[in-house]
Amino acid sequence: MTATTDRPHMLTEDFEAVARIAAREVEGMRLEFIDGIVRSKAMPDGDHGRIIQWLTRICLQYRPELWLHPGQGIKAQQYRAGRAIPDAALAPSEAFVGQGDWVDPEAVLMAVEVTSWDSDTHRRDHVEKPRAYAETGIPVYLLIDRAKCEVSVYSQPNGSRYESVHIVPYGTDIALPDPVGITLRTEQLKDWVR
Repeated sequence: MTATTDRPHMLTEDFEAVARIAAREVEGMRLEFIDGIVRSKAMPDGDHGRIIQWLTRICLQYRPELWLHPGQGIKAQQYRAGRAIPDAALAPSEAFVGQGDWVDPEAVLMAVEVTSWDSDTHRRDHVEKPRAYAETGIPVYLLIDRAKCEVSVYSQPNGSRYESVHIVPYGTDIALPDPVGITLRTEQLKDWVR
């Protein structure tokens, strides 16, 4: 018998069942399913949470018809049936009502990740997540990298990757392109660096 893959294949339904059990049984356990691989997502620390608060206030100020939904599971990678939990997803406030744990990403205008201090944050946030969100068609991916003190804005998804990536150091203003249409003044991010 010849193996056709290096790792066993897990069905999306099986992953969702495992993720529900893990979340119920292990405090703080959050699982994602990207590129056919199950990964745990680190719990956010206080500065991580404060950055999401900062961004929420900015989004409410400039786009009050939208909401920055924290920790909402989304169906990512349509062709691989992936499941991702961005730190936040910008979408209309009622976009996910009645959809359950893993929502349709069609209403998501922007996925947001703030880096953690775990060992696989670079691979997850700089490689896997941009690819997954681009494959899903999410128009903008915002990455706030606390280790590098940089903000990256990915846009123009083409179905496999983002064609535009703009990176600036903390303290530099950066535009979140349409359909978001907000300029971030990132100076305050310097306050939440270890």
